[in-house]
Amino acid sequence: AFHRMVSGVALVSVLMIMGVIAPQPTWAYEGYVEESAEMDPWEPFNRRVFWFNDQMDRWFLRPIAVSYRAVMPDFAEKGVSNFFNNLEEIRNVVNAGAQFKWGKAGRSLGRFLINSTFGLAGVLDVASALNVGAVDEDFGQTLGHWHAKPGPYVVLPFLGPSTLRDTVGLVPDRLLNLTREINDIRTKNSAWSLEVVDLRASLLDVEDILSGDRYTFVRDAYLQNREFLVKDGEVVDDFLDDDW
Repeated sequence: AFHRMVSGVALVSVLMIMGVIAPQPTWAYEGYVEESAEMDPWEPFNRRVFWFNDQMDRWFLRPIAVSYRAVMPDFAEKGVSNFFNNLEEIRNVVNAGAQFKWGKAGRSLGRFLINSTFGLAGVLDVASALNVGAVDEDFGQTLGHWHAKPGPYVVLPFLGPSTLRDTVGLVPDRLLNLTREINDIRTKNSAWSLEVVDLRASLLDVEDILSGDRYTFVRDAYLQNREFLVKDGEVVDDFLDDDW
């Protein structure tokens, strides 16, 4: 029961902060704040869910993450992060291929093969040392690539910020997670719990960037970053084209 509880709660702040700490686009402009507010027709409900998630993180997940970092040597913590990042490469390969981004699909496949072999099952990130850089592709981005609209912004219980499009994308992405192939339920839940706790611990150093109205800050950062990822950074040109 404990492992299942950790598995559910552990994503609270991970997804809340993920959009904030991801590489931010340089195309931010004043009109985007107004645009993001228009995408949030369910704000009263979303704010209540946001508060619930925030409390669960504050009293449950964050203390676990702090303890995890305290007892884990830096090299071991890095190895755990590398291991789970390597498993995500399969998701990247499939979604990049679904978008006909063959270069990215090949790069992700190469990273998976290199790190799974020479990197000791992904514990070592040998691919990055060989200048095979990581990419980030998920099914929400795939839907956006094929012109599916994001739909309203929504805050999911335990899972944090999303849109209707990204919420749909959670299902196939979860199916591509290799931890699902673990037959023993206890081991599977333990592995998934370790993954999200390790990711939460990696965010401890960036918590201070959340300022002002936390709800608005997270919402705007999430929507802006998702748009950036879907368009592979080409939103800069789109914005300039609109003005000129």
